[in-house]
Amino acid sequence: MKSLCKKFTLVVATLLLTTVFMASNSYAAKIRIALAETPSDELAAFFVALDRAKANGLDYEWTAFADEELAIQAILSGQMDIGFGTPYSAMQKSKAPVRIIFQLSKLKFYPVSSKKYSKLEDLNGEPILLHSRGGGTDSIANVIEDKLNIKFGKRSYVPGSSNRIVALVSGQADATIVDMSNKNKLVRKHGNKYNVLPMFEVDASDEALFANLNWIKSNAKDVDIFVKALLSVYRDFHKDPTMVRRETDPDGPIGQLPKEVLAELDGFYTEAVEGGLFDQNGGGEKAAKADLEWYHKAGHLTGKLSDLKVDDFWYMKPLKDAMN
Repeated sequence: MKSLCKKFTLVVATLLLTTVFMASNSYAAKIRIALAETPSDELAAFFVALDRAKANGLDYEWTAFADEELAIQAILSGQMDIGFGTPYSAMQKSKAPVRIIFQLSKLKFYPVSSKKYSKLEDLNGEPILLHSRGGGTDSIANVIEDKLNIKFGKRSYVPGSSNRIVALVSGQADATIVDMSNKNKLVRKHGNKYNVLPMFEVDASDEALFANLNWIKSNAKDVDIFVKALLSVYRDFHKDPTMVRRETDPDGPIGQLPKEVLAELDGFYTEAVEGGLFDQNGGGEKAAKADLEWYHKAGHLTGKLSDLKVDDFWYMKPLKDAMN
């Protein structure tokens, strides 16, 4: 009887282990994507790429985090697999083998102001409204100070370019830094009342796709499907910006955005292509080198710039394979 009980216990334990193993494998097979923001017009091309990747066998789920730092921490902790952002400081400080594999968008932000100012140098000592402490607009302000040898006055923070435009138009601020879309809206509606201050060219990343290198290598097939889908969409909308709207799933997260946003998709991607917001080749070496220089000047990377190595922050193989 004892022998029979032992055999029965062994069978049950084996079945339980098998069930756990299968459930674990099933869960691991689904790529968990950490977005650094809620779905928006700028993410429409990304979701089109997800649809293409799904058609080629990629299983995924996504979660929109409140900000980039939370998305980065979710990757570092293993809670999520692939994240959005530019985690250079976290990569350097944590020593975790996190690598960028695709540049999603560039730091195409624009200083805009009331008529009090006509050039960036006029903002020396003047207050400025930015997105968040330590974020992209904060790094832009740091680099402006470094390049032009000026010093902004008080920095205040209001998340969202559209909210900063409202503050500017309502007279609560005289200078801010906003994204391309909201800069263009300001010019169309209030071009005679505000200035877009001349800005130097920037190739550094605003948003990039990154993951733990060990995970990337262990899931090479899925990563390749994902990167190839992204690359195909980026190249396609550079030829025809209207393809993003045409391929957007009306029942998906972008398709559920307000009608006025969807109506502007063609215009947004046309202006984005003309303005160089996206690199049709996913960034690669050019973006990586620009990132190291930019985020070093911005204070997100420490040490000597000459000591920083691209391979410590980027993993180029998926992108190179996708381009062949």
